[in-house]
Amino acid sequence: QVQLVESGGGLVQAGGSLRLSCAASGRTVNGYHMAWFRQAPGKEREFVVAISWSSRSYNAESVKGRFTISRDNAKNTVYLQMNSLKPEDTAVYYCATSRRRLEPDSPTYVRNPLNYEYWGQGTQVTVSS
Repeated sequence: QVQLVESGGGLVQAGGSLRLSCAASGRTVNGYHMAWFRQAPGKEREFVVAISWSSRSYNAESVKGRFTISRDNAKNTVYLQMNSLKPEDTAVYYCATSRRRLEPDSPTYVRNPLNYEYWGQGTQVTVSS
């Protein structure tokens, strides 16, 4: 059984930084797309950033230059480094992994939440102004 457990969320002031972790069990993170999505109150879940099985990174326009995704295969963990945080980054952040290995490695594919089979429970990030 595949499980994803996020951690590292919290309250931070605008301009600050946080690093989220997503620890996977039941399956390796190597060879699969790994992504972070977020959902703010009253809004739909939106794509934030992804790292493909080939280690290409994809970022939403709103977080480019501020957020970085990385993968540690030895620890079977994916990280989201968030810098220069803004109040509009406030949301629950979810980690997700794709259904199969070596899926299409394209921006359209990795940004679609329907292409992710397993999701974590989410971690709250709150940025105060």
